[in-house]
Amino acid sequence: MLGRFLDRIKDGLARTRSVVAGQIAAVVPSSGQLDEEILEEIEEILIQADVGLETSVDMLDTLRERIRDGERLTGPDAVMQVLKEQVAAAVALDDNGLPIEDELPARPYVILVVGVNGVGKTTTIGKLAKRYADAGRQVLLAACDTFRAAAIPQLEIWSQRAGVDIIKPQAGADPASVAYDALAAARARHVDVLLVDTAGRLHNKANLMEELGKIRRSLAKQQPDAPHEVLLVLDATTGQNTLSQARHFNQVAPLTGLVLTKLDGTAKGGIAIALRQELGIPVKLIGVGEGVDDLQPFDAQVFAEAMFSR
Repeated sequence: MLGRFLDRIKDGLARTRSVVAGQIAAVVPSSGQLDEEILEEIEEILIQADVGLETSVDMLDTLRERIRDGERLTGPDAVMQVLKEQVAAAVALDDNGLPIEDELPARPYVILVVGVNGVGKTTTIGKLAKRYADAGRQVLLAACDTFRAAAIPQLEIWSQRAGVDIIKPQAGADPASVAYDALAAARARHVDVLLVDTAGRLHNKANLMEELGKIRRSLAKQQPDAPHEVLLVLDATTGQNTLSQARHFNQVAPLTGLVLTKLDGTAKGGIAIALRQELGIPVKLIGVGEGVDDLQPFDAQVFAEAMFSR
């Protein structure tokens, strides 16, 4: 199982790995110690992969320190092993991530999913619903994106694929009221997990953020600790723009985790490292393909291995 998971992540990170591991292998000599020029080239490679300036500098400082301490880092594999260790430590979760197969800390376990249009938010909700359903959970979807005409039919298709129920309002309904009704239904039906979809765009950012605030407050009226998770879905192909999106959403709906989609479509998968290091928000799920099973729980060790293996 772990082998198949690692292979899927490796496939998804193929473009990033070709840039990072491939270029490091090209600049690091197979014998002899690293000099400052080579170290600066490695730093530049990491920055180009969107690892982040501060994190890249820290990683190279560690390499320099180990060299000064007398360690012989000979050849690309030795260098990448050190980088793997640093990346795995940098992006490690503080806890066990989303409780999918583990015991749920609350019922219904309310997951609010946010993000701008076009990042794969509704698709992510559908795939996550399928994972929970496959784990034997009773799942309910709340279609609170009532502003985009295609949002509710799109989520309904995913509810059918996952075999779960959906609270489906009329277009233009008040999103906060839909969230309130969905949580009431989830409590009445003894649902395990409530997944709440939200709008990705109103006519300005202030309205979007105010709408998210209203949804959070409507959920808390019935269940004071809800939502239990606030997940921001980000498109990995947008690189550094994901950082500004995360900062913006975190101000209004304090985020508990990130979902990084389209990792298979970018050469800059290092953004997962930058997000964790610069914002302190963990990546909890990653999307590495179009298939329903290509949304995977984030694993720091597997991610580091997939990013730096030749």
